[in-house]
Amino acid sequence: MITFIICLAALVAAYFTYGRVLERVAGVDPTKATPCVRLADGVDYIALPRWRVFLIQLLNIAGTGPIFGAILGACFGPVAFLWITLGGIFFGAMHDFLSGMMIVRADGKSLPEVIGDYLGGGARHMVRWFSIVLMVLVGAVFMLSPAELLNNLVPTITTQWWVWIILAYYILATIMPVDKIIGRLYPIFGAALLIMAAGLLGAVFFGDFNVPELDFHNYQPNPESLPIIPTLFITIACGAISGFHATQSPLMARCVGNERECRAVFYGSMITESIIALIWAAAAMAFFGGVPALNDALGAHGNNAAWAVDTISRGSLGTIGAILAILGVVAAPITSGDTAFRSARLIIADIFNIDQRTLWKRFAICIPLFVIGFAITQVNFGIVWRYFAWSNQTLAAVTLWAITVWLMRRGKCVWISLIPALVMTFVVSSYVFISPQFIGLGVAWYSYAAGAVVTLGTGALVCRKKPIGG
Repeated sequence: MITFIICLAALVAAYFTYGRVLERVAGVDPTKATPCVRLADGVDYIALPRWRVFLIQLLNIAGTGPIFGAILGACFGPVAFLWITLGGIFFGAMHDFLSGMMIVRADGKSLPEVIGDYLGGGARHMVRWFSIVLMVLVGAVFMLSPAELLNNLVPTITTQWWVWIILAYYILATIMPVDKIIGRLYPIFGAALLIMAAGLLGAVFFGDFNVPELDFHNYQPNPESLPIIPTLFITIACGAISGFHATQSPLMARCVGNERECRAVFYGSMITESIIALIWAAAAMAFFGGVPALNDALGAHGNNAAWAVDTISRGSLGTIGAILAILGVVAAPITSGDTAFRSARLIIADIFNIDQRTLWKRFAICIPLFVIGFAITQVNFGIVWRYFAWSNQTLAAVTLWAITVWLMRRGKCVWISLIPALVMTFVVSSYVFISPQFIGLGVAWYSYAAGAVVTLGTGALVCRKKPIGG
């Protein structure tokens, strides 16, 4: 329990310490007019109060990542606490805050357009289509995972029917102005997510839980094929760092009323998500009686994280508490799924310069995306999740490189993003060489060496960018 308490305290303290350091690095200016003030359009650029923007951003980025990912990451053992904490503070929250500030300063443009400003036109085109693919994958994953949880709650309605119901909601939420559905419902869902986390935290502290202390042993049943580096860094994405988050930031960058609010909205929401991931990782390790028992239980149920969520909630919070907790878990992916599709709409609109004030134009962009997203739900969930997780971390690495160039051009300390960029590039590139999903060379020195070569080559290319301009 001591490791868990220290990690929890570090995450909370980071918001008030490292978060303020990053504010100074970003040059937050409360007198500068934000995009929603200068570009108000009644659809996407709409000023909203800080508390509402924070809760919407939290719901946008949370999904099932800090819950399902944390449970699956807990199978590696207490080392997961370290990645969630250090990753959340120095990788994820920094990534979310500085990319959010870049997007605010760029009038709320979509992430690929901002990346192109710093990494060049080739990177812009690559990230445009890479982001759209990721958004559709996210939308598909976040249709299926809540549908499975809802099927556990209401077994008379099949998972397939829940997918159709969620899809219908996605269509409505994606084409409507941001303040009509997202702005009104998400704060409620956000509160449900926070209440769920608080309830589970109470169970961890006051229930019959024995949270293990930090060690670096890999508790996976097959550690040779699932090494901590890089697999843990891929498994726990949204709770530590996630490229998906930066694709969501333009939505709230178009609604934040003052730059002073950005630390709470971008850094604070990621820290909150890391806390949620930390709680679920601790609960998963402790509830089943230790990490080996967690692995046995998940293995017996097909590594189904939805089953684990249902079992932990019912066993630690009682029937009513479990229903509320599961509803909070359901709200998170649904509210990330619809904003994923909304982000894809905005990216496509930016690519082809399609005005979004007309309803039928929004509808025309969205329908093909929903058709593809629904088709993906028919593929094995485990396959979709693995490719989604790798794509997610790859986009995070690209965004970190863009942040590094932004800092170079502004004459700021680049190490705060350069080190995370190098680490994440090594993670995603070595995973390509090691994992059977890709090249499949297995865990060997040459797999890691190949990842190192890719990392160093990428760093050399990016750092040649001239540190001039804006």
